[in-house]
Amino acid sequence: MRLATIRSAQGTYAARVESDTTVVKIDGYANVGDLLQTENWREVAESASGEEVSFSETDLEAVVPAPKKIVCVGLNYANHIKEMGRDLPTHPTLFVKYPDALTGPFDDVLVPDYANSELDWEGELAVVIGKRARRVKAADAKDHIAGYAVMNDYTMRDYQYRTLQWHQGKSFEKSAGFGPWLTTTDSFEFGGELATYLEGEKMQTTPTDDLVFGPEALIEYISHIYPLDAGDVIVTGTPGGVGHARNPKRYIGDGETVKIEIEGLGHVANKTVFE
Repeated sequence: MRLATIRSAQGTYAARVESDTTVVKIDGYANVGDLLQTENWREVAESASGEEVSFSETDLEAVVPAPKKIVCVGLNYANHIKEMGRDLPTHPTLFVKYPDALTGPFDDVLVPDYANSELDWEGELAVVIGKRARRVKAADAKDHIAGYAVMNDYTMRDYQYRTLQWHQGKSFEKSAGFGPWLTTTDSFEFGGELATYLEGEKMQTTPTDDLVFGPEALIEYISHIYPLDAGDVIVTGTPGGVGHARNPKRYIGDGETVKIEIEGLGHVANKTVFE
């Protein structure tokens, strides 16, 4: 099952995706995050029975527009760790992204002139929590996952490396395309390709099961620090092939589109617009 947040003239609503262009509205819920607050959200979504409604790519909002927490994981693909000249970690490297950073999966990303000189791409798989997880063991973690989506983690490298704390380069306003929808756990298998394209040129490629710390291990680790609530998001890290690690370095230019595609989850594509 796929679930999306759809924009309309009356506001947004949660919907069950029937095809790449049609949905069925789930009455009473403004977005997928709102739906996930209901304990029986799966049954509610499956039982929605209205007429199919057509939508376009630009009608898609960030699938969970305002999660309470967005927990990001750095250095979590072996090939990316090696290209950055680091050793494999013994514990996850965590930082946060604020909900203000999220935008629709096909929205333009507007970049201010003071932050556009070292703009980089990072394609990532996002895990969406389906029910509260507090001190959960990895063996039980899958029961707390609602599903998965794609995250376009635009990164301002100059801001990121001004200090030892990465957050400031990772959370610019409306810089992270998120979607296109949530694919529930029963409809997705790990191992397919995660690929990032800049203007159609493939920049990153890796199987999604190359993660050092998979979703279950991350939920165990994070939930022993603080609880994860329904609708919270874990962004699991990016593979090798980022522009900052290339020789010579390569960054995103004005008007260039970054597309992230994950087999089994769909794709997001955001055009970069320098303000």
